[in-house]
Amino acid sequence: MSATISRRQFLAGSAAAAGSLVIGFHIPFARDAAAQGMPAAPATPEVNAWVVVRPDDTVVIRIARSEMGQGTLTGLAQMVAEELECNWAKVTTEYPTPGQNLARNRVWGNFSTGGSRGIRESQEYVRKGGATARMMLVQAAADEWKVPVAECTAANSVITHTPTSRTTTYGKVAAAASKLTPPTAVTLKDPKDWKLVGKRMARLDTVDKTTGKQIYGMDLKLPGMLNAAIKRCPVFGGTLKSVDEAAVMKRPGVKKVVRVGNDAVAVVADTWWRAKTALDALPIVWDNGPNANASSAAFAEVLKAGLDATDAVVGNKVGDAAAAIAASAKKVEAVYSYPHQNHATMETMNATARWTPERCEVWTPTQNGEAAHAAAAEAAGLPPAQCEVYKLLLGGGFGRRGAVHDWVRQAVAIAKEMPGTPVKLIWSREEDMLHGSYHPVTQCKLTAGLDAQGNVTGFQMRISGQSILAGVAPQAIKDGKDPVVFQGLNPPGPEASLGYAFPALLVDHAMRNPSTPPGFWRGVNLNQNSIYLECFIDELAHAAGQDPLAFRRKLLANSPKHLAVLNAAAEKAGWGTPTAPGVFRGLCVTMGFGSYVAACAEVSVSNDGVLKVHRIVAATDPGYAVNPQQIEAQVEGSFVYGLSAALYGECTVKDGRMEQDNFHTYVPLRMNEMPAVETVIVASGGFWGGVGEPTIAVAAPAVLNAIFAATGKRIRDLPLKNHSLKKA
Repeated sequence: MSATISRRQFLAGSAAAAGSLVIGFHIPFARDAAAQGMPAAPATPEVNAWVVVRPDDTVVIRIARSEMGQGTLTGLAQMVAEELECNWAKVTTEYPTPGQNLARNRVWGNFSTGGSRGIRESQEYVRKGGATARMMLVQAAADEWKVPVAECTAANSVITHTPTSRTTTYGKVAAAASKLTPPTAVTLKDPKDWKLVGKRMARLDTVDKTTGKQIYGMDLKLPGMLNAAIKRCPVFGGTLKSVDEAAVMKRPGVKKVVRVGNDAVAVVADTWWRAKTALDALPIVWDNGPNANASSAAFAEVLKAGLDATDAVVGNKVGDAAAAIAASAKKVEAVYSYPHQNHATMETMNATARWTPERCEVWTPTQNGEAAHAAAAEAAGLPPAQCEVYKLLLGGGFGRRGAVHDWVRQAVAIAKEMPGTPVKLIWSREEDMLHGSYHPVTQCKLTAGLDAQGNVTGFQMRISGQSILAGVAPQAIKDGKDPVVFQGLNPPGPEASLGYAFPALLVDHAMRNPSTPPGFWRGVNLNQNSIYLECFIDELAHAAGQDPLAFRRKLLANSPKHLAVLNAAAEKAGWGTPTAPGVFRGLCVTMGFGSYVAACAEVSVSNDGVLKVHRIVAATDPGYAVNPQQIEAQVEGSFVYGLSAALYGECTVKDGRMEQDNFHTYVPLRMNEMPAVETVIVASGGFWGGVGEPTIAVAAPAVLNAIFAATGKRIRDLPLKNHSLKKA
C-alpha cells in the first residue's frame, strides 16, 4: 500500500460528491451528528462506519476493526452485505483512519480488535448500516420511477419495480440516494432469512495473500524512505548508559545514531540490513537497573508463597468451601503452574513514521488504530488532530499489537530526528522476543472434598500470580481486583462463567507481579484457568472412580450450553467406544469470550515417551455462526497456537532478561505434529460470542487429560517439553 492509496482510503468519505453513496451506521448512546461537525447529508445520528456504493456497483464496506488473519473484515462485510442485498462478488473493504474518527467525534466507534470482539460488538450497527443503505437505494429508484417504494424490491445490487419488471442497479441510483435523508427506523432481517450470514464464504483477502499482492507493514515503501533498527536494554527496567555513535557513522549507508528515550538506541541507514549490522557493531553500555538479578526461579518461590497468603481477593464464592472440604469424606489437592509465553508473531513489530513540526503520519499494523494514534501523538509532541495513523493488515497480532504500542512511540521518536523523512523501523526477531508483553505467569492450588458417593462437597481454587491489568491498565484495578484473572471462573452469566455447580466454592487471587511486562495473549487467562480447572476435575473424577464425562455431566446439569458442547464433542469423538490400540482420550469444557467450547483429544505415548496427538474434536457454540468455514479455520489455528504453548511455550528470565530470543529457543508446533481437527458448530442462536480465542483454551487440558489416561502421569506444569512421558 502506498501513501497515495492510504490517502485515497482516508478521503473515501467524500465519495458522495463524485456520484457515490455514503451511508451512516447507527449505534446507541452517541451524540447528534451536528454536534460532531458532520455534513448535513447523512443526517442520521451516530454514524459509526461507512458503506460506499460506486457507480460501477462496487460496494466498499469501511470497517474500523483490524484484520490479522482472523477473518473479521470478511465476517463484518458479510453482515453488511446481508442487509444491503448487494452483489457479494463486487464487495471490497477499506479501513477508515483513527484521525478521521477523532475529527468526527468517533463516528466509527471502537477501533480495538481483541478479546474476540470484532464481530460480536459491532454486528448490530454494521447490519443496520447495510439495511439503511438498501432502503435509501430503493427509495431513490422509486423516486426516479415515480412509484411507491413498497412496490420495489432489491436483490444482488439490482432494484426491481415488481408490477412493471423495470430494473436498475445500485450504482445508477447511488448519487440520488446520497441526497436522501436516511431512515430513522431500520428493521433487521430475521436470522432465518439470512442468505450470506451463516454460509461458507471465501475470505475477501485470500487471493491477495496467496499471490503476494497483500502489503504488510514490513513491505511498505515510501519515496525517500530510510530504515531503522533498534536495541533496547535487554534487562527489564534497565536504561542506556552510554553509546559510541562515532564508531559506526562511517559505515556504508549509515545516516544517524539515535538515542530513543532513556533505554534504547537506533541506527538509521539507507537499508534495514545496513542499519541492523551497524547496530550490532555499535559499542553500547547498559545500566541494568534494579532487576538485574531477577529470575523465573526466584519468582516461582514468590508465587508459591502466594498460594497460602491471606491477601487474596475473591472472584467467585458460594457458601463456606473450607468448612465443606474439612467435613468431607475425602480431600483432594493439587498445585499447577503456567509460565510466561511470547506472542511470537510472524511479522515482527514495525512502523513507518514521517514527522514535521506541523504533522506526524504513521503507517503500521495495529490491533487498535486509536491507541496507535494516541501513542503517535504523544511521541510526536503534537495535538492528535495533527497526527494520522494508516492501518495495515497484520502479520499476526494475538494481543501484542493491541494495548501496548511501544514500537510506534519508538518509530516517531526516531522520525523526529529526521524531519520530513519517512523512517521505517523494524524490530529484529531477537528484539521482538526480548521485548514482548508476555502471557502472565501464575500458580494455582486446587482443593476439593468428595463425599462417600464421590460427589463434590466443596471446591477451592487459589490463583497466585501476575495481573495483566496491573501492567497495562492499572486504573482498571478496583479494590485490588483484576477481573480478567477470573476468566472462565465467574458466577453464572454471559461472560467467562464457571459451568460447574458446587455446593460450596471459593475462587480467589493473590496478586504477585514480577518485573516482566504482562500483556493480553490470545485466549488470555482462560488458557491457564481451563488447564487448572479441567485437569483437576479430571483428577476428581478418577479419585471418585467415575467416568470423566459422566462426572462432568452431573456437575453441568444446570448449565445446558456448557453441557451441549461437551456432549457434542464427546459424541463426535466417540467417547465410550473403543479407540485404536494405544490411543487414549481426554476431555475439556469451558466458557469464555461469550462462547461455549469443549474438546476431546486422542493421543498416544510410545514406550520411549514420545507423544503423538492424533485428533482433536472441538465443539463451539458462539450463538450465531457468521461463516462456518472461517470458524473451522479459527479453531484449527487456535489449536496450533494452544498446542505450541502446551508442548514448547515457555519464556524464562535469568539475570533480569528473557533467555529465549528466537525460534530455536522458543519453538512452535511443526506441521508433522499437527493433529487432525474436527469442528462441531453448535450454533444455538440468541447471542453473539467470539471465535478466535475461546477454543485455544481447550486444546491443552484435553491433551493433558488424554496423556494421563495413556500414561498414568498427571502433568501439572507446562510446557510438556520439560517432562518425561514414559509410562509410570
